[in-house]
Amino acid sequence: MRILAIDYGSKRIGIAVSDELKIIAQPLEYIPAEPFEGFLKRLKELLQQSEMELILVGMPRNMDGTYGPAALKTRDFVEALKSAFSVPIKTWDERLTTAQANRLLIAGGVRREKRKEKVDKTAAAILLQSYLDSLSM
Repeated sequence: MRILAIDYGSKRIGIAVSDELKIIAQPLEYIPAEPFEGFLKRLKELLQQSEMELILVGMPRNMDGTYGPAALKTRDFVEALKSAFSVPIKTWDERLTTAQANRLLIAGGVRREKRKEKVDKTAAAILLQSYLDSLSM
């Protein structure tokens, strides 16, 4: 069974999945956030393609560890997911994942217009890899 990670954003939602051994995270795709019903439909398809034991959602936190307005939106998003799916859902600290994803893509020579398409799923993979690494400790 795998873990699916979500980097929630108001425009794009990044998706990443783990391998079956839960060692490696891999970026999968991004899904437009609107319409929300379209997002839910695509997420349902992804959940049906591979058995997922957990949905991991990135929880934005301020650098001092507090929660801001983005965290409130993410909590609402998580509640909507919980009412739509029976798969367990957990949140995970996502501080700086988007910045890390951008740096990684720039270092890899990805052009600006292509980075926009890849940053969200890459941030989801960074988030998921952080979680997977914590499991092996």
